[in-house]
Amino acid sequence: AIVTYVSRGPRLILLQTVLEVSLEIPSESYKNLSRLIHVKDILGFFFLIIQTLILFVKISLKHILLTIFPTYLSLVLFQMDMLYMNCVCLLKVCFKKINDNLTKVQELIMSDKPHLLRRIYHTQKNPFLLMKLKALKKQHLMVSDTVQMLNMIFSLQIIGTIVISFSQITFNLYFYIVMSMANEDKVFWYAFFMTSVIYYIIKIVLMVWACNSGTDQAAKIGITVHDLINNTSDKQIKDELQLFSMQILHRENTFSAKGLTVDATLLAAMVGSITTYLLILIQFLVTSHSCDGRAVSIREIA
Repeated sequence: AIVTYVSRGPRLILLQTVLEVSLEIPSESYKNLSRLIHVKDILGFFFLIIQTLILFVKISLKHILLTIFPTYLSLVLFQMDMLYMNCVCLLKVCFKKINDNLTKVQELIMSDKPHLLRRIYHTQKNPFLLMKLKALKKQHLMVSDTVQMLNMIFSLQIIGTIVISFSQITFNLYFYIVMSMANEDKVFWYAFFMTSVIYYIIKIVLMVWACNSGTDQAAKIGITVHDLINNTSDKQIKDELQLFSMQILHRENTFSAKGLTVDATLLAAMVGSITTYLLILIQFLVTSHSCDGRAVSIREIA
């Protein structure tokens, strides 16, 4: 909550920048993306509200007062995580638009049909294509700057989300196993622990998917640019493409938090760590039960 409050100014600047760089996105892509954004935001928000209301019904008034602030923090964290994910999805579509435009330029260069544009290409070094490439290079630079701004502003929040998701999944699974071993008939708490685990798993998987696919989409631009370099013989266009290639090499368009890249590798590491710590906690639990049983046996003998 403190990080969210402190970074509200830079976050507004970031949203304005994302709005500017996403103006080139086609309306159809905007509609498809808006459906995804609204569905996941509405479903996630109502899930948290319903789970909280059911929890309040089941616990005492004293515990309700103690739960209000953590519930508020959960809602704030959810909104900030969804905002981050929405920005990542928009930037991914921006990278895709740049790559699609580069593909159209490649088709134009490779075309052998004689038309006006082909004649300009031979006689005037095709200034139209040069202008198009310069515009795409400038757009790529703006989107890359926005990615870096996003990483800087949301870095602490993403670290917090990863830590909270890791701890919540681990301990909720542990509590579920403890209650199962105790043979306690508490259906509500079984459902509460498992729905919490599913919620955090879905959220972290969606976040990793958005960041990983956005990074892959940015990498495709470099592949398309190198294909263009290999398929064109015009010196001016090739020089412009070389500059574009150098810009891509110097801009590492990955979504990260304080050097921690949010990708499938992170997800695999989280799964491995959760499994390891869960096994350790279960081992401690089994050992404690064995020690208690041994102590009871000794007292009975005595």
